[in-house]
Amino acid sequence: MALQHLTDEQITSWTRAQKDEWWFNNVYRHDMPQLTLRSGLTGFLLGIVLTATALYVGAKTGVGIGVGLTSVIMAFALFKALSNARLARDFSVLENNCTQSIATAAGYTVMPLIAGLPAYMMVTGHLIPWWQLMLWLIVVSVLGVLVAFPMKRRFINEDQLPFPEGRACGVVLESLYSGDGGEGMYKARLLGKVAAFAAIYQALVSDGWMKLVQFKLLMMDKWAGLTAPWYLHERLDQYYYDWAMKADAYIPKILGTDFRVLGLRLTLDMAMIGVGGLMGLAVASSCMIGAALNFGLLAPLMIQAGDIAPRLNVDGSLVPLNRAEIVNQWSLWWAVTMMVVGALVGLLSKPELITSIFKRRSKRDEVQGPDILRDIELPLWLSYIGVPVLGLLSIWLTHSFFGVPLLLGVISLPLILVLTVICTNAMALTSWTPTGALSKITQFTMGALDRSNPASNLLPATMTSDVAANAANLLSDIKPGYMLGGKPRHQAVGHCIGILAGTLASVPLFYLLFLPPDANGVRSTATIVSDQFAFPAALQWKGVAELIAKGLSQLPHSALVSMAVAAVMAVVIEVLRIRTRGRFPLSAVSIGLGVVLPPEAVICMFIGAVFFWVMRARNESRIGTAGHRRWVEGMEPICAGLISGAALMGIGNAIINVLI
Repeated sequence: MALQHLTDEQITSWTRAQKDEWWFNNVYRHDMPQLTLRSGLTGFLLGIVLTATALYVGAKTGVGIGVGLTSVIMAFALFKALSNARLARDFSVLENNCTQSIATAAGYTVMPLIAGLPAYMMVTGHLIPWWQLMLWLIVVSVLGVLVAFPMKRRFINEDQLPFPEGRACGVVLESLYSGDGGEGMYKARLLGKVAAFAAIYQALVSDGWMKLVQFKLLMMDKWAGLTAPWYLHERLDQYYYDWAMKADAYIPKILGTDFRVLGLRLTLDMAMIGVGGLMGLAVASSCMIGAALNFGLLAPLMIQAGDIAPRLNVDGSLVPLNRAEIVNQWSLWWAVTMMVVGALVGLLSKPELITSIFKRRSKRDEVQGPDILRDIELPLWLSYIGVPVLGLLSIWLTHSFFGVPLLLGVISLPLILVLTVICTNAMALTSWTPTGALSKITQFTMGALDRSNPASNLLPATMTSDVAANAANLLSDIKPGYMLGGKPRHQAVGHCIGILAGTLASVPLFYLLFLPPDANGVRSTATIVSDQFAFPAALQWKGVAELIAKGLSQLPHSALVSMAVAAVMAVVIEVLRIRTRGRFPLSAVSIGLGVVLPPEAVICMFIGAVFFWVMRARNESRIGTAGHRRWVEGMEPICAGLISGAALMGIGNAIINVLI
């Protein structure tokens, strides 16, 4: 069945009751399977796998990756193969949509774990118990679901807003199930082949996997005399440095500072190359400019001036300079300023995202007659009762677990609702959720009321951004279900299943990857940020919290100057983007992101963005050729394969190093 939709004239002239009746009679697929045992279980398992991938990439880059289309292709290929082997009947299009909705919801649960929550742990040194982390994540995420559904009737049923990302998912689903499935299987095979290649490469550069193979499986320590595992260097320049140390050869420096101290390394990271391909050339170029400006010029100058210097640890030991020290001591401040100012200017440049929420409704917009969808929509009484109950429960949990005063929690409730509506409206119109900018509004508001307790601004901001993201992304997931005639009630239940899957996967992985126990079995928040996992989003939140607590007077004069210049440049860059309608190639937020990311990751993302841009440009006009099919139509599966293959092997490597 071809996708049907209302005309612009019908959208503006019909009442919501008329629109609901049209949808019920023309689009709704009454008896088609949707939330079945197999779709729920498949979505749950895919959600666990894709959550692990999202956590890995988020910890490295601070960027949340969408997993909707990836889960669509994987579920389609799985059940098409089972169907061809006569082991199971093929998925219905609504079962596939439900699977992607569950998997996508699972992926969204990682966002607090790569931003606000690790920032809180780093600032306070308090290790959050795993059960508190799980309970808080589930309550706040389900609150987002209950906040979303009253908005669903307005944004989707009545206003018929586009939700571009959700609509794209619906179009892909319809195309997969309206033809012979050949294109879907091609993309699935492409994703699988690339993932296998990336996984093999990642295993060869991983000490844990090579230790497992060479010592535990092949016993090479017993018969070959190996004392340490052999593996390839992921940092390609390490081969040169090993030779240079032996030959007393030239070591590259900038103003006397070693490239390695600055973090300027040449790395081949498949996951970051895939992220760069999805990110695009404009964003990757802005990140590259930020990294080059900071680590190639500003940081060496500040080291030479003494504003960035080795410091003494609390135990009296000397902490040598490295990339993390450079960022924390000086670079973080202008980077955070660039990102926050850029995000706020970008939000304020779209006043329609806010004003359209409060547009006056005429009598024509009111529902007239019986509600024809009452038996398939999520009952509104669940939201009317659930939102205040879960809202108060989340405030109490935030107070009990993190020490946020109850009064500040209560004050944050109206902010949660207002900012969620703004975020959802932004997703509906642009597929962009301004959670970063909106969370800073909460952070500065709460910080103005209580500067002494970092939890007072970090946790309410984390709560507002998580509720807003869950509500907005749920509605984006419901859009393809609405287009395909699915039952909204099933998608709400599916989203809750995804929240459970994501929480069960992400919290244990968070502890294994970023809070491993030492030789005495003690975990420390000092291990969260490492050379492998930079946690740029968490560093941004931490920087704002420390700025609120310390005030500007505690910063070096050069840092204050850099912040002022960064603020002005962020305004200039974003105004130029607005005036040129997005054609200006730089992004202030991305420039700031390039500073807090490891330069080696930025270089890899830039290489990936350039490579995929070149391949797309070479093949875009060659419609019908193998090159067009692979590099234009198949670009997203290739990138997803690079990310998933490398990320899953990277996670496995970290777990092996903890357990062996």
